[in-house]
Amino acid sequence: MKAGYNSSDDILVLHFTDKPVAREVSQDWNLNIAYADDGCIVEIVILDAQASGACPIPQHTMA
Repeated sequence: MKAGYNSSDDILVLHFTDKPVAREVSQDWNLNIAYADDGCIVEIVILDAQASGACPIPQHTMA
């Protein structure tokens, strides 16, 4: 798993596999999940991550 955070846009990306994305589903206005053909989650994107509490660690303290 790889995680990335863009502090200027407050976007958290959790990447689980390098399988190609077959479909993407919006769970809410700020949560999108990408799936592979076999149903595995490829990636989760959270908009306004810190503002919504999904990324509670302030960016300046993240390594």
